[in-house]
Amino acid sequence: MNAIDVVIPCYRYAHYLDECVGSVLSQAGVDVRILIVDDASPDDTPIVAQRLVQRDSRVNYVRNPSNIGHISTYNKGIAWVEAPYMLLLSADDFVMPDMLRRAVSLMETHPDMSLCFGEALELYDDYSTKRVRIDLNLPEGATKILTGEEFVRLCVNSGATNIVPTPSAVVNAKWLKQLGGYRADLPHSGDLEMWLRLAAHGGVGFIKDKVAVYRRHGSNMSLGYCDNECILDLQQRKAAFDAFFETCSSALPSASVLHRELINPLGYQAVMSACSAFDHGRMDLCSSLLALASEIDPSIHRTRVWKNLAYKRFIGPSATNALRFLFSILPLKKRDPKAVQT
Repeated sequence: MNAIDVVIPCYRYAHYLDECVGSVLSQAGVDVRILIVDDASPDDTPIVAQRLVQRDSRVNYVRNPSNIGHISTYNKGIAWVEAPYMLLLSADDFVMPDMLRRAVSLMETHPDMSLCFGEALELYDDYSTKRVRIDLNLPEGATKILTGEEFVRLCVNSGATNIVPTPSAVVNAKWLKQLGGYRADLPHSGDLEMWLRLAAHGGVGFIKDKVAVYRRHGSNMSLGYCDNECILDLQQRKAAFDAFFETCSSALPSASVLHRELINPLGYQAVMSACSAFDHGRMDLCSSLLALASEIDPSIHRTRVWKNLAYKRFIGPSATNALRFLFSILPLKKRDPKAVQT
């Protein structure tokens, strides 16, 4: 059987660890090893992990003496990997039955592949789910091999964002080690940059099926306006795209064109976020987002959305709200001139 090593970084997720590890150990058709990397969790992670180690010899456990952060923890796990393939699986996520065999089999069939991923389910605290769909027109269960350029353009068409559900991403360990691990300067977009870097050096396999579950809860929900985290998200994605261009230009001839195509949507997204911030009365955040949009793409000033927001800022929130109210009631004032008056 083909071998795959699964690295499970864990911090404060002791209550999810059993389900995560169990989903990997139950995989058929692959030779699996697991390393739980505990980043000095203050909960019961050591107790739960030691119990799992005693229960199954395929499970290994190490604990960081102090908290070193997720990037360093990831790279510590990568250094442990010996199998040809690996999966980095957060302790609060889990994989679906037969996921690893399917991914590894596809990669064995196409040795030039550096990455294989599939669709996933988002699981919420109320146990509702939402499928994370990838914009590829394929029948259920089908597979497709993308070139590096095709993969990057798929990211562009999806809003210049990360399209790979991390718990579904099986990587070629040789390529990962050769290209280096996660970048310490990209704590919020390390996955995105990693997938782009791998795609620049090999094919990318895709499985049109739900192969993993990504848990959505209070400690990992999408970034919002609080503490300017929307700015951080845009800045980190831009930094990931810049890093991709700087390190992969020689490997992917179209890298410079793809870099521009990745960067351009960020300016528009910054302006749209600025519009929302304005509507919510966050004027300082609105200004910061507009400054970021200008930095990302100076031509954004010529767009209608920029000019509309500039006008609203000129007349102020009160006048904007008054105009919005006026336009909302205008249709109610219209009367059919042919209507019979009584």
